[in-house]
Amino acid sequence: MQPSFHNNRSFLKKVDELPHGAAWSCKKISVQGNRTDEKGEPLHEDVELWMRNPVECIKDLIGNPLFKDHMVYTPACAYMDSAGLHRVIDDMWTADWWCDMQKQLPEGATIAPIILASDKTSYPVYLSIGNIAKEKQRQMSAQATVLIGYLPAGKLDCFTPDERSLAGYQLFHHCMSLLLQPLVAAGEDGVEMVCADSLIRRVYPILAMYVADFPEQCLVACFAADERGDPLTSPMQEPALIKEILEKRKTGHHPAEFDEYGLCTVYAPFWANLPHSDIFLAFTPDLLHQLHKGIFKDHLVKWCIDIVGKEEMDAQFKAMPDYAGLQHFKKGISMVKQWTGTEHKEMHPVLVVVRAILDFSYYAQLRLHTAESLNGLESALAIFHTNKDVLQELNVREHFNIPKLHQLSHYVQSILLFGATDGFNSELPERLHIDFAKEAYRASNKCDYEEQMALWLQRQEAVFLHGSYLNWLLEQSQLSLTNSTHCEHGYDSDLDSEMEGPDADVVPVNALPVLPEQQMVHILTKMPAYPQRSVQHLVTAHGATMFLPALKLFLRNHMPHTIIVPGLQDRFDIFRQVVITAPPNPLVSKSPRQWRVRATPEAPPGHGRKPGSPAKFDMALMSNGIRSRTLEGMQVGQVRIIFTLPRQFGTYSRALAYIEWFTPLREPDPSPGLHQVSCSTSVIHIDKITRPCHLIPKMGQSIDWEWTSANVYELASDFYLNTFIDLDTFCMPAID
Repeated sequence: MQPSFHNNRSFLKKVDELPHGAAWSCKKISVQGNRTDEKGEPLHEDVELWMRNPVECIKDLIGNPLFKDHMVYTPACAYMDSAGLHRVIDDMWTADWWCDMQKQLPEGATIAPIILASDKTSYPVYLSIGNIAKEKQRQMSAQATVLIGYLPAGKLDCFTPDERSLAGYQLFHHCMSLLLQPLVAAGEDGVEMVCADSLIRRVYPILAMYVADFPEQCLVACFAADERGDPLTSPMQEPALIKEILEKRKTGHHPAEFDEYGLCTVYAPFWANLPHSDIFLAFTPDLLHQLHKGIFKDHLVKWCIDIVGKEEMDAQFKAMPDYAGLQHFKKGISMVKQWTGTEHKEMHPVLVVVRAILDFSYYAQLRLHTAESLNGLESALAIFHTNKDVLQELNVREHFNIPKLHQLSHYVQSILLFGATDGFNSELPERLHIDFAKEAYRASNKCDYEEQMALWLQRQEAVFLHGSYLNWLLEQSQLSLTNSTHCEHGYDSDLDSEMEGPDADVVPVNALPVLPEQQMVHILTKMPAYPQRSVQHLVTAHGATMFLPALKLFLRNHMPHTIIVPGLQDRFDIFRQVVITAPPNPLVSKSPRQWRVRATPEAPPGHGRKPGSPAKFDMALMSNGIRSRTLEGMQVGQVRIIFTLPRQFGTYSRALAYIEWFTPLREPDPSPGLHQVSCSTSVIHIDKITRPCHLIPKMGQSIDWEWTSANVYELASDFYLNTFIDLDTFCMPAID
């Protein structure tokens, strides 16, 4: 079949004929500065605001049939139990803001909670709605967050340097007012919209959250705060009060609160006329800028370096034992020139210092919260404030007037209002910036690029919508075929229509959805990576010096009728790793959990430039038969060999593992709060391995400089069980 286009230009014309989202428009704005030209006339600078109607964008989102199974239109209370005793907070509709706002609107109103985000680089403004499940929002391919505008990022040379910053503030608010103007009437009276389930509802789009870093929050709010490092009970500002103060200042008065609050002379903030909105409540926690990059990287890491020095810090990072999926800083951290969010997160699991901050960070990252987790969040912050003076005693800090530290005090309130923090993290807008700003700019000819960027984005959206439509047609054809098969066997499709009454879209409020019962599964490859390996090979390559005695004991206990005694002549099939799949942990993810436990010997360098690789014998938690969500009944061991019995020992289908045990977990050390273990052997069934774990060597005042990541498990004598290696492990001792 011949295509309907013959070159790129005709192809783009075809693309331009496809349906697309809300159209782009350009608003030219002339800014008059306080500088004058040689004639004494005020200088002007013309800037462009590229924007889309946010109400039309909300119509596209709430009516997208791809989101039908991920869309909610009413608030709900969710509980861990059917009795409704233990409330949980997950998505936005399970939190308080939506429920409280619903009471202020007419009966039958549907709220579309608006989530805005902006980025100073090229100033894109993004929009999503809280009706869409946060797991769907985080999927880049779902396009559940859309670009609604490019704010002008002019230099404003028509102003003197001392006035330029304030002029930028005023221009920002003026442009945002123009961009969000359609939301004023829509938020007051509502707009009828066709929703993803094909029902028509009167939707009230209301600004609920604004995702931004601290400088942008100050820009949006028009004021700054002080005394930000102390655990003060700081009441939230009232938008009406701030508007009143700004209005008095505009009319020539000098209210004392203007200077007290550190307000800027932005007399028309964009949020002033947005109905039902509270911009000061709208600022949400930001895991990336406030925790990973802010408190952890910019402050905690610096404090540690100031105390122990760069060389000691680098040596400890170099000696950190390997763990599947964990980045190893083989040169330490002082040599890292460019930090990204990935590096910040990779340091978290191994830099176990200032325990209260780590506890706070991990509690804050949970995707589902209970009263217990919120209490843990508050308690961790309180413990830090109680003990933070030690940093001043060590001359590490002179004060704690740190904006990001103050922002931690608002986390519990924001979670109660808007849901878990993964629903409004700035990582998604930062990632979208690559597609909506950087890629769009690269696609232009770098001259008058804003218009080209808007056209490029419109074409990308049209192609996405067309592809989604074709996929939907394919699904419908397959569904029709399935339904016709059901009808042939007496299936009554009208039954579904009767069940789809007006309450068909209501979220159950009595309890969380019950996940299907799943068991832990251990998976090996079909063929062993190292077939027919001798016992001598296992001793030398795997360090399994007690393999034969351990195997003899296992056979005596589990195969007492076997008369063959294992010896040096036997050969075994050896596997590189076992993959463990476990049911989801609702506190961490709705997806099944999966881990790798490796038992791989050292590989010598290959031909040419191929380097060798060190041995990887992972630590793991073994179960004594009692399934528990905590560390109770768990024992730590190093997996040296994963193997199956040869046929001469009889038919035995279960795979085995040779384990080098550590001593049972002792009470947590009062200093780091971690369980201490010290370094017997045995053969066990691999289904006794519940998950990998990570041990941190007990380093004392100074690390042994002979320790490396490859040899530390052999050279060190005492270890801590690292419960911060991932969020799931953190939940084991912290939350039962």
